[in-house]
Amino acid sequence: MLRDTAARLLRDRYPIQTRHAHAASDEGFSREMWAEFAELGLIGALLPAEVGGFGGTGPDIAVVMEELGRALTVEPFLATAVLGAGLIAEAGSEAQKALLEPVIAGTHLLAFAHGEPEGHYDLSEVRTRAEKSGDGWTLSGRKAVALNGDSADTLIVSARVAGGDTDEDGLALFLVDPGAQGVSRRGYATVEGGRAAEIELDGVRLNADALLGSAGKAYPVIETVTGRGILALCAEALGVMEVCRDMTLEYLRTRKQFGVPLGKFQALQHRMVDICLEIEQARSATMLAAGRLDAPRAERERCLSAAKNLVGRVGRLVAEESIQLHGGIAMTWEYALPHFAKRLIMIDHQLGDADHHLERFIAFSKAA
Repeated sequence: MLRDTAARLLRDRYPIQTRHAHAASDEGFSREMWAEFAELGLIGALLPAEVGGFGGTGPDIAVVMEELGRALTVEPFLATAVLGAGLIAEAGSEAQKALLEPVIAGTHLLAFAHGEPEGHYDLSEVRTRAEKSGDGWTLSGRKAVALNGDSADTLIVSARVAGGDTDEDGLALFLVDPGAQGVSRRGYATVEGGRAAEIELDGVRLNADALLGSAGKAYPVIETVTGRGILALCAEALGVMEVCRDMTLEYLRTRKQFGVPLGKFQALQHRMVDICLEIEQARSATMLAAGRLDAPRAERERCLSAAKNLVGRVGRLVAEESIQLHGGIAMTWEYALPHFAKRLIMIDHQLGDADHHLERFIAFSKAA
């Protein structure tokens, strides 16, 4: 029912032209469309009932995000509903969790500002510092490529309260008003039509209640919620890949060369078979990761990294093959396929690329 509800709304209200119009707007998405998603429960479906949501399990995330991928949506599901809201649900106090009510209602946006200009994909690499200042805190540092960070009503910022730049211990999370003194944001469009922001924190003063969870103990929360984000990206990629596959199959059936459809050529048939098989393997890995989202850490992270690695490799294959099998038309803005292909490539680089997750899979496999 959840899948059908999402699919019906996106089919009726979200053609590719509408998507392009949303992406080209100042915020990079439609607030009106975001409110409709909220009304149908698609935001709440990504969060557990304990915080006012309607699901929040691995399969819930996978179902919603796959349908969003099919429509190439640009609304901030990953930034707000999965990462931002997930952090508050995991670590927030009762007073802080009250912020999730307007989030689920579609009236409040969140963004997780964690990555930094000097960092790569390691979640523990944080140089932004938080110093105790009376009863509160003072934040200083820079954050890079914060998804939808330019439109968020509240930023969730990671900072180091102790330890070295790459230590897992010593991290903390803070709720930051983007309008606070010392906070500056520079928003920009990403290559595939999304939005991100560079954020500078120059002596930002925060009250004690801005601390999310325990000071110095935030790494497990960051890792757990990032895992939910990885699953969301894998599921989104499945939807995108299936659209690329279907568009390419249709093109091979209708485009003629030498008087016969391209699909009659055996070499092209073999390439399409390879695409179909690889997508099914990626689906199996994503389903396994969805089912292990609440498993012990080593098993959970191993399954998530295996899925992200495979989705990254298969996504690149599907993007490249789909464009090559289409020929020149696949390089034009007016045709939908290249926009899906760009999203596939970008997904590989979000929350760790294929190489990073291969190393992570090996590390957790040895630990097990």
